[in-house]
Amino acid sequence: MQRRAASALFCAAALGLAWHFDLLPCPWASLLGIPCPGCGLSRAAALLVRGDLEGALRLHPLSPLLVPLVLAVTARAAFEHVRGAAPSRSSPALRRSESVLWCLLGGLVLAVWAARFFGAFAGPVRVISAWGH
Repeated sequence: MQRRAASALFCAAALGLAWHFDLLPCPWASLLGIPCPGCGLSRAAALLVRGDLEGALRLHPLSPLLVPLVLAVTARAAFEHVRGAAPSRSSPALRRSESVLWCLLGGLVLAVWAARFFGAFAGPVRVISAWGH
């Protein structure tokens, strides 16, 4: 259990440092030069941590929903990894409901992404790629 806890802590620290020093460029933006459906979420998360809800909403209008959700799912996975527990087996109805919710959320993210290309939500977010453009 201690090894699993150490590995989870190491991964969290490495990701935190990479995020802090902006070492995680968007592969989509780097390859295609256009914003991905989640472009702006990392920067929006940083603004949410600082309490700047307005700035976070400008970068990605779904950030107040997506950032806590991603953090919760990640924390749960890390906790289960440290415990060494097998993934919980939920009922088929619950799994189906979760699948529907994830699909709806994915569809909402794609809808916001498409709408931004037509000028909604202040238009597409500025692209930051691995090559700095």
